[in-house]
Amino acid sequence: MLEKWKKKNTEDKIIDVVIYLFCTLVLFITIYPFYYILIISFNEGIDASLGGIYWLPRKFTLDNYSDFFTDTKWLNGLWVSVLRTVIGTGLSVMLTTLVAYGLSFRHLKGRKIYMVLIIISMYFGGGIIPYYTLLRTLGLINTFAVYVIPGALNTFFVLVGIAFFEDIPPSLRESAKIDGATEINAFRKIILPLSKPYVATCVLFVGVNQWNNWFDTAIFVRDKTLSTLSFLMMQVINSTQVSATAPEHGISIASTTTTLSIQAAAMMVATLPIICIYPFLQKYFVSGIMIGSVKE
Repeated sequence: MLEKWKKKNTEDKIIDVVIYLFCTLVLFITIYPFYYILIISFNEGIDASLGGIYWLPRKFTLDNYSDFFTDTKWLNGLWVSVLRTVIGTGLSVMLTTLVAYGLSFRHLKGRKIYMVLIIISMYFGGGIIPYYTLLRTLGLINTFAVYVIPGALNTFFVLVGIAFFEDIPPSLRESAKIDGATEINAFRKIILPLSKPYVATCVLFVGVNQWNNWFDTAIFVRDKTLSTLSFLMMQVINSTQVSATAPEHGISIASTTTTLSIQAAAMMVATLPIICIYPFLQKYFVSGIMIGSVKE
């Protein structure tokens, strides 16, 4: 690297320095907000409300995390978020993959009608009021099912999956059927193992959406026991009555924590699962986002 640098002329070196400085600046702007929340979550809440903390905790403490994991409201929200993410993602990926695989058969009867219905549902909606009325008629309002049933079929990934499955040689499936395998066994043992990039991409996008979604809780759920972690954090952010120094939500007067400091701990807990899962899906993610982009 040093030898290549020496061989470059002055103009190339200046351009390289400018590019590196710009990339460093973008990287700092991207990472620092996350880092700031991290140090606030490890700082005493009342002390953090005074400001002036930028790089390291001024008064290190674990009380924010301790109060978070002992507060039934936050713990219940965390549990609901985990349940909806696991169940919602699993159901959505399963149904979306099966529908995409079925529609990838060009000789399927009524295929054009199904495709038209999927595309229409992607681009046109009835609005929030008809949608609410539909969910109420189905008995999904104020139930856990409202988190998983409406999004059980992801129409966007159905189209992506169709493009992916069409690129798999039909001879693989036909050879398995010649050996006596049923359509389900051929899909499970041959097609599905080849579909890891598509499935991993689907899991990542659907899972992150389920984990971060708070809008459906605000609109369709009144039962506080069904509140998700992201919705509880949005409540704190949007509340105009929350004081950064006034202990609330069950925090004792003698505590050094505040609502905002516990929220910082909650944000770190909410972000951690995505950070832990992404590295394992990254190798499939790059391949998955290129599905259907190049045709030969």
